[in-house]
Amino acid sequence: MKLKNKFYERIMAMLCWSAALSSVLALLFIVGFILVKGLPHIKPSLFSAAYSSDNVSLMPALVSTIIMTFMSILLAVPLGMFAAIYLVEYAGRGTLRANKSVMLIRITAETLSGIPSIVYGLFGLLFFVSFLDWKFSMLAGAFTLAIMILPLIMRSSEEALLAVPDMYREGAFGLGAGKLRTVFRIVLPSAMPGILAGIILATGRIVGETAALVYTAGTVAQIPKNPMQSARTLSVHMYALSGEGLHVNEGYATAVVLLVMVIILNIASAKSAKKLAGGA
Repeated sequence: MKLKNKFYERIMAMLCWSAALSSVLALLFIVGFILVKGLPHIKPSLFSAAYSSDNVSLMPALVSTIIMTFMSILLAVPLGMFAAIYLVEYAGRGTLRANKSVMLIRITAETLSGIPSIVYGLFGLLFFVSFLDWKFSMLAGAFTLAIMILPLIMRSSEEALLAVPDMYREGAFGLGAGKLRTVFRIVLPSAMPGILAGIILATGRIVGETAALVYTAGTVAQIPKNPMQSARTLSVHMYALSGEGLHVNEGYATAVVLLVMVIILNIASAKSAKKLAGGA
């Protein structure tokens, strides 16, 4: 019996190691392929201030990506965090009816997370672009992306808050702190690393989103002067270059810049999470 158990343990260990190795190799292959195809085609003309059909500059798309990410995060993070605080600290600690309501909200959020981005894009086109008459604009794209990432931020924030031990809350209550002070001074700082992890995932989805933005923000290659102007992000810029078929190499170079941007954002967020965890 012991020999049989050891055999199964070795099989499971081999499967786990094989899965981990396959994941790492797949990641290295993708990153290496992008670097090999894109690095040779990075040139100063790609970083010109203005886009033209000759230089196919990515600088307007880079600026638009940063603006779009900032606007979407600014809209979605407060709503997602406060919704998670309500579900965990208030609604989730009440009666059976309240718990059923929380379960319904969680199922709805998980369902929304699985909706394809093209559906969000069509919704943004019909509601923000047409019904509200925002036209193709950064604002329409930001609101669409905010709705798209809201379930992700809400669920990740909720899980981070649930991971905070109840003894933290009980200790704060024992010292005379009120509910609101306990949440914002004790619970929220302790859960901040997990919340930031969700924000990192949401940022990655914003940066890599194409379908929803084509239908809402448009594909104009310019640096927007205000939120009501149309613009393209780096992912949309890559899509446009690949679709034209004339500047595929520049599309790979744009992919390298996008990859570097995502890595920098992840490193900065990870350092912020460690600093907040140490302060908590």
